[in-house]
Amino acid sequence: MAAIAFDLPESVAEVRDGIRNFALQEVIPRHEANRALLENPRLKYDEDGRLSAPVRALIREVRMASAKAGYYQMCVPEALGGSGLGMQAYYACWQELFHTCGPHNWMMLYALSHWAFGPSRLLEKVTDRARDEILAPLMSGEKSMCFGLSEPGAGSDASMIQTRARKDGDGWLINGRKIWTSNAPIADYCILFAVTDAEKAAAKKGGISAFLVPTDAPGFVIQRVVKLFGHIGGDEAELVFEDLRVEPWQLVGELDNGFAAALYGVSLGRIYNSARAVGIGRWSIELALEYAKQRVAFGKPIAEYQGVSFPLAVAATELHAAHLMGLNSTALLDKGEAAIKELSMTKIYSVQVGLRAVDRAIQAHGAIGLTNEVGLAEAWQYLRIVNIADGSNEILNKTIAQRLLKGDTEI
Repeated sequence: MAAIAFDLPESVAEVRDGIRNFALQEVIPRHEANRALLENPRLKYDEDGRLSAPVRALIREVRMASAKAGYYQMCVPEALGGSGLGMQAYYACWQELFHTCGPHNWMMLYALSHWAFGPSRLLEKVTDRARDEILAPLMSGEKSMCFGLSEPGAGSDASMIQTRARKDGDGWLINGRKIWTSNAPIADYCILFAVTDAEKAAAKKGGISAFLVPTDAPGFVIQRVVKLFGHIGGDEAELVFEDLRVEPWQLVGELDNGFAAALYGVSLGRIYNSARAVGIGRWSIELALEYAKQRVAFGKPIAEYQGVSFPLAVAATELHAAHLMGLNSTALLDKGEAAIKELSMTKIYSVQVGLRAVDRAIQAHGAIGLTNEVGLAEAWQYLRIVNIADGSNEILNKTIAQRLLKGDTEI
């Protein structure tokens, strides 16, 4: 039975169902065939913490298969060669991928062009040369990129970045540091944000520019892979730039006006993480319900005990609300609304209730819920991260309060 009273636009429902089928036919079978590689961290990662070559090859296969099927670039603007679908399609498809695949089949992360890993509206204003040399392999899934914004002293307040691009002849020399750069350990390109006019940047009137840079360029250094939760490898990196030269053709958009692109990327991240939280939350609750119906204690299935079933009911209620919030806020965005308050509400609520859902699913499983095989511990780690990523809960509360105090009180 349907839980949502209104129909999604036909184009959205069609691609959501299509990408679910893609995951079932192309992503999950690759995991099943390569469990020994993908689930053994000593094989999954190289000694330096980067994903190993065989794993990177599988990821590339998923990207390219999805691009060939038309899903990978479906939300990329038509002007760049994509299908130009909107934010509701983006939300619905990510939610479906996480719900279908769960954390164990994590290569679904590469079935849809993630705003920080592949092409998106962020690349609409690249130069003709960049479009000719870089865009095609990104669109085909052959190559990937990363998003270099956050710095050790500029996380939530990204306008405080210290990386500098100093004019040098026709181009610039970039010096500085980035951290928490997702996909950087395996990316081919980086969209890199740097201060090009310190006075404008200090006055918060621009002064920040974006550049598209190959990660193998001289002066582009992956200093270390950032490892989380005791893992021996990771997907985040700390980057250092030492007289990294960029030419005019590598400028993305207008000089000194790159911060708007950075904020747009963060907004896409909030949509993505909201969908991720709802999808993983749904996956975890469904897993717990099946387990509770089968596990017998004191002569009857534990699903018959309110101490088990009621917390799952509360989690399902919260996830339903978060799902509706995501569909609503992205529909507003597709109508041309800024939806600053609504998107902030959606992200903060979704990631919190998603994390609670996973925690309740672990509790329903008991000790087995903590094991690697079930996947709930990995799901918990995913959602603990997104309570910080792309706008922490505290920052989003600040944004919501500011909007309300300015008179945006429609709820």
